[in-house]
Amino acid sequence: MSKVKVIFNCTECGGQHSKWNGQCSACGTWNTLVEEQATPKTTNPFRGYAGEQKNQITLLADVGIAHDVKCSTGLAELDRVLGGGLVQGAVVLIGGDPGIGKSTLLLQALSLMSQQQKALYVTGEESLQQVAMRAGRLGAPNDKLLLLPETHVEAMIAQAKKALPQVMVIDSIQTIYTELLQSAPGSVGQLRESAAQLVRFAKQSGIALFLVGHVTKEGALAGPRVLEHMVDTVLYFEGQKDNRYRVVRAIKNRFGAVNELGIFAMTDKGLKAVSNPSAIFLSRSSKPVSGSCVLVSWEGTRPLLVEVQALMDESYLANPRRVTVGLEHNRLAMLLAILNRHGGITTYNQDVFVNVVGGVKVFETAADLAIMLALLSSMRDRPLDQHMVAFGEIGLAGEVRPVQSGQDRLYEAAKHGFTKAIVPKGNAPKKPIEGMQVIAVEHVQQALEHV
Repeated sequence: MSKVKVIFNCTECGGQHSKWNGQCSACGTWNTLVEEQATPKTTNPFRGYAGEQKNQITLLADVGIAHDVKCSTGLAELDRVLGGGLVQGAVVLIGGDPGIGKSTLLLQALSLMSQQQKALYVTGEESLQQVAMRAGRLGAPNDKLLLLPETHVEAMIAQAKKALPQVMVIDSIQTIYTELLQSAPGSVGQLRESAAQLVRFAKQSGIALFLVGHVTKEGALAGPRVLEHMVDTVLYFEGQKDNRYRVVRAIKNRFGAVNELGIFAMTDKGLKAVSNPSAIFLSRSSKPVSGSCVLVSWEGTRPLLVEVQALMDESYLANPRRVTVGLEHNRLAMLLAILNRHGGITTYNQDVFVNVVGGVKVFETAADLAIMLALLSSMRDRPLDQHMVAFGEIGLAGEVRPVQSGQDRLYEAAKHGFTKAIVPKGNAPKKPIEGMQVIAVEHVQQALEHV
């Protein structure tokens, strides 16, 4: 057999080289050459997921959709993050820190799904005995789950074609290699080529595929960013390993809402779904404390109540510190400038610390009003009303802008016993909410006067 030709492409400019170099001769960047398989001249460049079958143009209205296109994984919170269930032929990439629970979650889900359909668990990091011991500790049903210890992607696909499972897990993609390339498993070229073969196989056969990915020290998925573009759904584990609760967030989802959250509790029997996450993140102090405000955040398709804490202290540094945990750092700097300009409160000599309790990350701008009220409470050392919530986006002119799903946020707060809410005027309810006093504001100054 003729030897497979290998080339080295630059990830910055796309230049091709016959051998590896530390520096790309085309653009001059360093350490950007990755090994790839050269495309043979006889290969059809337009060959895609459909393989070599002849395709025809079809009217969109004539395409039939099966009613049972989504199947349950057996875990309600995982179904929520996936958009209501697992789609046939979908490829899901799940990443997180080592030991946070990726393999545990997938083994639980696959064990439950194997009772209704054929499931295959491919382990590249653990032996069969190790997987069996973990399944026994979790108490998961294992009488119908298929196991395969394999790291060779071509042999893996050959075995899957014989078994024909409906759902398949690859744990993990960093250990898989293809014989078409000479580099070691885990390299950029191996990751890209192995993932491409698995994605193509999943689309052709209709098998739902889970890929487990490692993360770097910065928290990003190890390997090329192209993996996130190739798959249908990207899930991330958030939080710390020493925390009991695990948060799974959907970063990308072609079949559901983005930024959807799934809350799990780590126990000795594995991960357990948390049905009421707002009650967990609201375990506040029995006595009123300054610098604390409850935010009604919107995560995916549901509201979530979280506590925002702020601490302002006199600084003895030339450049006072601005520290955020679970929030965007640049957003805090903007809110401090607005507080100075439109609220008359200077913070140039104050160290400012802002934290979201429970390890949750809040990315939406609706947290602006709650952060500003928490900052004012810490600055004046006066506690806010413990039965008050707040949400709203703040503009540079000091205006309080409305946010999405304001009615649902207020109903969620009322359900948990809150009796007062400071919201944008555009989110004021048309009908009064029983037991809830809603204060609608248009400007930051109005919100500060109310508290």
